Amino acid sequence: MQSCLPNAQVLAQMGLELAEYERIIGNIYDSAMNPASLSDSLREIRALFKANFVTLILRVQDEPLLSPMVVAGDIVLGQGGINHYAYYAKSTLFDGLPTDTVFTIDELMSDAEWASSAFYLLYCQPYDCYHMLGADIRMPDGGTVRFRINRPQGHPRFSDTERAMCAMLLPHLRRSLHMYSQLDRSESLGSLYSQTISRLAVATFVLDENGCVVQLNPVAREILDSQDGLKVVGGRLEATYPSDNRELSRLVRNAFQRTRQGVGKGVQVAEATSISRPSGQVSLGVVVELIPSRELLEGNGKPTVVVYVRDAVSKSLVSTVLTSQLYNLTPAETALALELANGLSLEEASEILNIRRNTARAHLRSIFSKTGVRRQTELVRIMLNSVVALGAPQPAGSRL
Repeated sequence: MQSCLPNAQVLAQMGLELAEYERIIGNIYDSAMNPASLSDSLREIRALFKANFVTLILRVQDEPLLSPMVVAGDIVLGQGGINHYAYYAKSTLFDGLPTDTVFTIDELMSDAEWASSAFYLLYCQPYDCYHMLGADIRMPDGGTVRFRINRPQGHPRFSDTERAMCAMLLPHLRRSLHMYSQLDRSESLGSLYSQTISRLAVATFVLDENGCVVQLNPVAREILDSQDGLKVVGGRLEATYPSDNRELSRLVRNAFQRTRQGVGKGVQVAEATSISRPSGQVSLGVVVELIPSRELLEGNGKPTVVVYVRDAVSKSLVSTVLTSQLYNLTPAETALALELANGLSLEEASEILNIRRNTARAHLRSIFSKTGVRRQTELVRIMLNSVVALGAPQPAGSRL
């Protein structure tokens, strides 16, 4: 087991109190949730090493394009502290360096070679970055992050103690950046799934134990705005009619009751009901389901339920481009097929599209031929069950 004494000696020789070191490490790990915290920790590292710049090159490009970097120095910070600068990855100066190994420039070449190198002249001299301490951090997914600490030419070279301090920081930077990558990927997937549900015209309300709405998607907001069956009163999701509201409340209570009793763990149990609408249109279909939790830690996290709502008479949000590509339809045929999928008759669709009925019939025959169906009801069925709703719909007025 490695002794902690060398680390303690490094902190002492750097003039760094344990509390200060812990704050720097804490900011590094906080950056997994908030990239702005990484900028804070890099600024502390900059002060610790008496550097003029500390840089994390997050993604190295194969060409001299803009690479995302977190920089602590005399610059204007970008959104979240991430800036994009031109950076040429395939430089012979740093090509093939062993990963997770601290280096200084004077170990790689002489002062004369460094001062005359294209890399120094292009990327370092303009910012008075002469002395360099750093490492290429190998990430668990196979990528590489470049960590660099720089000082002006008139300042002292980096010492062995500073090299040791740099080496102490590397594993924390790696873990934090890996955590951020995993969380970012999970958040992106969650956002993608949420957008897909919205395109399928499914409203989602996330409720807490009190029935209060903590999150909702755009389709849910449209249903609330219509004031036709569901509403939010005092932050709680309620149905317009008392009998429907009692049933909705019962389903929400049941979902939470199951989790308190430990019923159905590992198995998702959903219940459904219908909500009548004052407009007289077809009732809203509602499904209530508990949002699962891994429950790894005991804490203040509260269980939540999701209420799915489907409006059977709403228009589907489908991609005209995907519809055209999937069935090889012309723009006119695509427009007609989408109107039919939204429940219009051929006559109603022809009026909406401002085309003659004979023209609409000709388009429909061509659509039948291309999709392989023989009846309009079959066309509607394959349109509603196809993948066309999974693509982002085009803005109004856009062309194929």
